Amino acid sequence: MQNFNQYLQNQFGLEEGTVSVCTELARMKTLKKGEILVNSGEICKDFFFVEKGLLKQYFLDKNGKEHILYFAPENWLLGDRNSAYFNKPTEFIIEAIEDTEVLILEVSFFVKLSLKFPEVAFDADLLLHKHIRQLQKRVSQLLGATAEERYLDFITTYPNMMQRVPQWMIASYLGITPESLSRVRRELAKKNFLID
Repeated sequence: MQNFNQYLQNQFGLEEGTVSVCTELARMKTLKKGEILVNSGEICKDFFFVEKGLLKQYFLDKNGKEHILYFAPENWLLGDRNSAYFNKPTEFIIEAIEDTEVLILEVSFFVKLSLKFPEVAFDADLLLHKHIRQLQKRVSQLLGATAEERYLDFITTYPNMMQRVPQWMIASYLGITPESLSRVRRELAKKNFLID
């Protein structure tokens, strides 16, 4: 749980000796590449911290086409708040793109963390607001940004992801076809923009 311990220290300013108390509220799970962590229709009761590896969160439209909402590499948190907090079946699938180690955190993890360490309550609340901000940015990008703008934001948000996932997954995340992604990359290359 080295990455998670570091995450808690960085995010909440907890001292190294106190972090072990927090990790008692989490459990580790190992996934093989292609293994499903959460399936559509299930209640997603937990949040997931990627200790090692890579997850994707996506949904399938009525034609069976995959639409990727998020990638979650090391040190990312992932889950479905709607399912977890309102006990609703999730629409999403969370799947391992690589062999992955995740920490499974109860939905009440950050509440319990705040009770144990009251000084982290503000930072735990701030973490929620950062998530909301990220969702709003994601929606505005999909609705209003050009394919090039979305791609440039993608490589800023996910550095080195080009080497870890196939082009069709990146296109799915961007809401464009693989052919459109190739075109965007060619246009950027013409402008001498480093794309990998």
